Amino acid sequence: MLKFNWKRLGLVSGLSLALFAAGCGAAEEEETDTGSTDTSEDTEQSSSVEGQEIELAYVEWDTEVASTNVIGKVLEDLGFDVKLTALDNAVMWEAVANSEADGMVAAWLPGTHAAQFEEYGDQVVDLGPNLEGAAIGLVVPSYMDVDSIADLEGQADQTVTGIEPGAGVVAASEQALEDYENLEGWEVQTSSSGAMATALGEAYENKEDIVVTGWSPHWKFQAYDLKYLEDPEGTFGEAETINTMVREGLEEDMPEAYQVLDNFNWTPADLESIMFDINEGTDIEEAAATWVEENSDKVAEWTEGIE
Repeated sequence: MLKFNWKRLGLVSGLSLALFAAGCGAAEEEETDTGSTDTSEDTEQSSSVEGQEIELAYVEWDTEVASTNVIGKVLEDLGFDVKLTALDNAVMWEAVANSEADGMVAAWLPGTHAAQFEEYGDQVVDLGPNLEGAAIGLVVPSYMDVDSIADLEGQADQTVTGIEPGAGVVAASEQALEDYENLEGWEVQTSSSGAMATALGEAYENKEDIVVTGWSPHWKFQAYDLKYLEDPEGTFGEAETINTMVREGLEEDMPEAYQVLDNFNWTPADLESIMFDINEGTDIEEAAATWVEENSDKVAEWTEGIE
């Protein structure tokens, strides 16, 4: 079972070094006794993975909950002792930069996490996109007679229903209030991604006006008929990617985990399918395990060569 916790890794590093030293001593004794230390590459690889601890940080957005549990399940199946840690957006970046977490698959670039990337980008290893075609913006139900941010007037009590303070899409929405003259008097009401989704569902059921901070992939686009509002001022930027970031030294310390994280790549449809299952009530770990089982070919590409 995937473990959720948070701690400094200094003690773990010390223990790892001690175990490594003990292992080397044992290997030398074996060589003295038998005259040989020949082992197969697969055996060496398996023994180096089994029980090795890896910690992945994530922000509690539906996308990142799903993706982190999937890649965590893949690593767990390989024998890693996997710990998943939910953190605030900025703290997630800081944790990887400071090697307090080993990695994360939750970096939205170039816009959403621009501030965090500017602050911590030179302290982490960017493994590139694990998903392309992500987007952020203002989202409304399709039944609303408005197609552009510039068309908004008094809808939804002049309120944008947002998520957590500090999220990139919230910052962009607050900037939109300055960029669009027609949004004078509007406010961005921050809450959480769960509270936003609840408010959207209630408004949609009652055919009420609502404007929310939106991003995709997201299960809400499968659950409801929604649309992004056009953004003629370009406040929300172009399509984004979700990138994988790992701590410096991970490739040397855990080459197998590094390989899996480096190879991790899927589509918005993959991510939305598991997000939808979770939203429909499937346990997160169960949904992740089912997706991994049903997409063995894709998982095999991420884990190629690792026993």
